[in-house]
Amino acid sequence: MTELQQSVVASETGEPQTQAESGPPPHERILRVIIPLVMLGGLIALWAWYVKAYNVPHYILPGPDLVAQAMVRDWGVLGPALLVTLTITFEALAIALVGGVLIAILFASSRWVEIALSPYMVILQVTPIIAIAPLILIYTSTTQQALLICAWIVAFFPVLSNTTQGLKSTDHNLLNLYELYGASRWQTLFLLKLPAALPYFLTGLRIAGGLALIAAVVAEFAAGSAGAGSGLAFRLLESQYRLNIPRLFAALILLCATGVAIFGATSLLSHLLLRRWHESAIRREN
Repeated sequence: MTELQQSVVASETGEPQTQAESGPPPHERILRVIIPLVMLGGLIALWAWYVKAYNVPHYILPGPDLVAQAMVRDWGVLGPALLVTLTITFEALAIALVGGVLIAILFASSRWVEIALSPYMVILQVTPIIAIAPLILIYTSTTQQALLICAWIVAFFPVLSNTTQGLKSTDHNLLNLYELYGASRWQTLFLLKLPAALPYFLTGLRIAGGLALIAAVVAEFAAGSAGAGSGLAFRLLESQYRLNIPRLFAALILLCATGVAIFGATSLLSHLLLRRWHESAIRREN
């Protein structure tokens, strides 16, 4: 394997690391942070001006100050609900990642398995989760299990689809090179196919992260669960029924911030893993 690894490294890399390590200029990095923050501040200021200028009642559109007060005042309710939603989201995402990658490897290894199972994976994906959530609630012992299954169903397919495509997109010349040097199937999988599929997997991860959060919220809307184990979705419904619109906006902002944080974390992970070698992350010289 030493000769095989040296040949692959020589053919793929050769030492062109200076371009990858350069990255964007410092002033561009600063602008990427400042411009969205300025835009956000402008939108909040416009929101506050509109509410005050037109005397909009707080039960229709509360001002940002009332929403901030509700966030602080009701954190004892919103905080635990956020933790419940995050727990379901990340557990579903973790199961989707493990299951999606394993089944993608199985699909890439056996064409007959892919032909047999892929139609059912597609059916599972295209069926609206809101339609099957009541059935899942009936067949599971607890509401939390039902929410986890719903979130997993939605997050699973992007990981499976993207990882399978990545494994199939491995350079055929490199596959021939591995065969020439007598590499085993496991060596080819771990040293060539999985690294080649990494950009596709990370794309699926970014999609699945947001979808897992959406599915957890939609499933809780369908469940309508109350009590200590309630997530942010139920708090949204509760605030709507009680006409507590500032709390509703606070819960909505927490959901939006959670989605942005998940996308930012997965994007950062993708950048860190790909910045030194993949074309999508390397900055062009011209």
